[in-house]
Amino acid sequence: MIDEMRLARERRFLVLLGIICLALIGGALYMQIVLGEAPCPLCILQRYALLLIALFAFIGAAMRTQRSVTVFEVLVVLSALGGVAAAGHHVYTQFYPAISCGVDVLQPIVDDLPLAKIFPLGFQVDGFCSTPYPPVLGLSLAQWALVAFVLTAILVPLGIYRNRKHRA
Repeated sequence: MIDEMRLARERRFLVLLGIICLALIGGALYMQIVLGEAPCPLCILQRYALLLIALFAFIGAAMRTQRSVTVFEVLVVLSALGGVAAAGHHVYTQFYPAISCGVDVLQPIVDDLPLAKIFPLGFQVDGFCSTPYPPVLGLSLAQWALVAFVLTAILVPLGIYRNRKHRA
């Protein structure tokens, strides 16, 4: 009974995480469409990472066994680590604008990914990584994304540990 309650708590956390990730993608689309902030290749890669986290989180929340939930939690963490890499490089590029974000190299690759063809408005490159946009609560969007990815990569394993440490 206690194990079921702990697993249910993990599932609720995964649903919340998935909703937050979709909300972050929605916020990025709002900033792109309404505020005119064009996404760079690293922005789009961060959207993919958020989408993968949400997808794996929702699938994991639907799983019934601890092992299957854990598999999807691991995929969530791996997606978050990919997001850390993209957002970290984006933050670095914004601090050192002379460093290219790789538009020439990354743009055709990112624009050839399947979602760029299905939903070009949300997943096609249209800007440069070094473009300065106004900060939100003192941080750039890339910095906020980095915070979100790092928190995800830390909190998911911590939640697993917390929920399962008493099992032995």
